[in-house]
Amino acid sequence: MFENIGEMIILFWRTLLALPRAWRQRQKVFDQFFEIGNASLLMVCVLSFFIGAVLTLQTGPVLVERSLGSAVGGIVGIAMAKELAPVMMAILIAGRIGSAMAAEIGSMQVYQEIDALRTMNINPIQYLVLPRLVAIAIALPMLVVFSILVGWFGGAVVADVNHQIAIPIQVFLSDLRDIVKLKDVVNGVFKSFCFALIIGVVSCHQGLVTIGGPRGIGRSVTKAVVNSIVLIVIFDYVLTRLLLQQP
Repeated sequence: MFENIGEMIILFWRTLLALPRAWRQRQKVFDQFFEIGNASLLMVCVLSFFIGAVLTLQTGPVLVERSLGSAVGGIVGIAMAKELAPVMMAILIAGRIGSAMAAEIGSMQVYQEIDALRTMNINPIQYLVLPRLVAIAIALPMLVVFSILVGWFGGAVVADVNHQIAIPIQVFLSDLRDIVKLKDVVNGVFKSFCFALIIGVVSCHQGLVTIGGPRGIGRSVTKAVVNSIVLIVIFDYVLTRLLLQQP
């Protein structure tokens, strides 16, 4: 475990050193960015809508019974912006995009295509890792912003149409505006940026260390997704403590 952590830290550092060359790889970055967005946008829309809807459905009746119905919008808004959207979107991207990264790079490693790049004096980190890491670091925060908005909309719709809650959309959104601040959204976007780096580094690292043919590729994909999700949850706690400035 410590060996893998050390290798991932070294990979991340080498990628940072290669960051000034990202402009030369801008077409690859754009292709990866488009693939991430094109593959994930519909799932993000559906997942976010129903996360906001379920959150409203669970909390709304309880708050209405205690004459706190006006707080439903604020609770859904805070939860989506600071926690649910960043974490759930990161897990979704880890399963959908992280696995694809690990499989693609792992296949190149197994079939010695990466060795061929080194033979041609092409740095695999600059050619393979850098475009993917930059693309996911840009795409995931944008998807999280979209997820937050769709989640708010889903919560507002359920609050309006559910007879146990019966809170008009205008009241829901008004309470949301009063409670949710720009700082809350920025915190969620910052979390998603950190999660994107985790997914990119873990997935690319697992691809680069793949051995053992097709079975090894499958193991690398599984490790990439599982390790990414575990690190996302751990860093979610760490980042929450830092952002809340708790002792």
